[in-house]
Amino acid sequence: MFLIFTNCGDNNYSEGKRLYEKLCQNCHQENGLGLGGLYPPLAHSDYLINNQNILPRIIKFGLKDTITVNGKVYDFQAMEGFGSLTPFQINNIICYINTNWGNQIPLPNIQNTIKSIETYKK
Repeated sequence: MFLIFTNCGDNNYSEGKRLYEKLCQNCHQENGLGLGGLYPPLAHSDYLINNQNILPRIIKFGLKDTITVNGKVYDFQAMEGFGSLTPFQINNIICYINTNWGNQIPLPNIQNTIKSIETYKK
């Protein structure tokens, strides 16, 4: 039997919240509003909404790029990735981010999360 996990249950959300608090909250803050001009918001973020397909690889491998979030430019020289996270843990973090702080972004699909990570060109 092959199961497809397409949404976030209570356990997935709780695990995503725990991982966010441990790994992401220092920079993106408890309220998801980011840290001034250094780290962008995840709450009501146009970049987050429009880049769901690459979010898993950003979490896994980090980001070294200039991005624009809600009209503000952020220059990431070294956002650390979390290479030890599994695709399921990454999916859980995205579940939390997509449904918190007023965000109403569709829930991630584990197959898409895996594909995003596997197709990353290092």
